Amino acid sequence: MEVSELLKKVRKIEIKTKGLTNHIFSGEYHSAFKGRGMSFSEVREYQYGDDVRNIDWNVTARFKTPHVKIFEEERELTIMLLIDVSKSSFIGTQTQLKNEIISEIAGVLAFSAIQNNDKVGVLFFSDAIELFIPPKKGKSHVLRIIREIINFEPKSNKTDISLALENFNNMVKRKSIAFVLSDFIDENYENELRHIAKKHDVIGVKIHDQLDNELPNIGLLQVQDVETNETKWIDTNDTETQRIYKERARFYDKNYDNSFLKAGADKLKINTSQSYVHVLMNFFKKRS
Repeated sequence: MEVSELLKKVRKIEIKTKGLTNHIFSGEYHSAFKGRGMSFSEVREYQYGDDVRNIDWNVTARFKTPHVKIFEEERELTIMLLIDVSKSSFIGTQTQLKNEIISEIAGVLAFSAIQNNDKVGVLFFSDAIELFIPPKKGKSHVLRIIREIINFEPKSNKTDISLALENFNNMVKRKSIAFVLSDFIDENYENELRHIAKKHDVIGVKIHDQLDNELPNIGLLQVQDVETNETKWIDTNDTETQRIYKERARFYDKNYDNSFLKAGADKLKINTSQSYVHVLMNFFKKRS
């Protein structure tokens, strides 16, 4: 992609997602994602009204006067975006491709995070770890993330969500809020998801298209699996072909639902034909 075209696309996403962040999501984001709790700040002499449960008895004994521990809210969070860059995300029959919606959602989450002084990091994955950008703060960091999302060329076409989750857990030691943005056309990631959900706050964001669920009824059609490059002719009018295709879609959807349910992790679904703004808004309000 030409540099001028890339910058134009980055600017377009920045304006849209930053506007959504400022006018719609800023308060909801802060309410939905709390800090890690209260952290120790200092010890000082007891004052009238202090909670006696916070008395530090060791310091009190040493100075012969009551001293209490002071705690403050530990607000700073780490937001990690695990982004599926496999070829199946470059599909869309509605107003946008799946990866275009992923780009915008990532922008909204990233700008919301830095507005709250949180760190943001990204892990791009296919069936390999394509790129890891460590968590940092700042607008320039977020713009770099958006540039990478728009212009990234993965080395592999396939998907391995389990591998992505495992590597994320090894790379990010500090507890974080992890958004997994994918179409989840994959299986066998349930065990790894359950494992990392014990440590991190994991949220699945499934981006799906009508074409994922059913074939258009248009007769003979040459199709190519974008992840394996396998090409073959199919009869879209054939009842059995339609049944198998829909059954496959239901399998992946049910697998997604069950995997996140068993892990105790949040999940949401966004269709390429709908506005993601309302879905995210309802999700944030539900978590508040």
